[in-house]
Amino acid sequence: MKITLTDAGKRFNSDWIFRHLSYEFSTGHSYAITGPNGSGKSTLLQVIAGAIALSEGKIRYGTASAEYAGDQAYRYISLTAPYMELVEEMTLREFLRFHEVFKPFLPSISIDRIIHLVQLEGSAHKQIRLFSSGMKQRAKLAQALFSSTPVVLLDEPCTNLDAEGIALYNELIGEFAKDRMVIVSSNDHQEYSFCEMNIEMADWKK
Repeated sequence: MKITLTDAGKRFNSDWIFRHLSYEFSTGHSYAITGPNGSGKSTLLQVIAGAIALSEGKIRYGTASAEYAGDQAYRYISLTAPYMELVEEMTLREFLRFHEVFKPFLPSISIDRIIHLVQLEGSAHKQIRLFSSGMKQRAKLAQALFSSTPVVLLDEPCTNLDAEGIALYNELIGEFAKDRMVIVSSNDHQEYSFCEMNIEMADWKK
């Protein structure tokens, strides 16, 4: 899988968030999008996810043998972000089953195994509205990291996680994301320390 940005730019009203960005992302590699708060990290990640449109330039999704329309990109991408909402009336098990209908999980990994891996066995039958903020973040990571997609997008993935949760995040990345395309949007090094390449948003301002 490759995602290619060509002379890409995004603006809101008259303010350019980034401009003239050309870059190619490939499966099997990990990338960090860095910069201070308000620099456009999340905006670029949402563009890559196909959630918002570019103001100029192009984005392409495809493989060596096929190219996918932008409105089909979601089939190949999983995403977690602080602004994403969970279905809080559901239990964790119900939520994962619901998610799996739309985006299957990695082969041979059951929902029970996922719950065990994110260390939430004791809360599997508890409504998500009763979870702590850290538990909710583990649930968000579960639906992103274990979806059977070649691309994983992570926006501030350690939000609300304590030291134990951050260690778990890095362990899961090492085990389940090493052969995929991983793009992390963050200004916190512990969230993207494993990334091979870095896109600094300040380099793509107008």
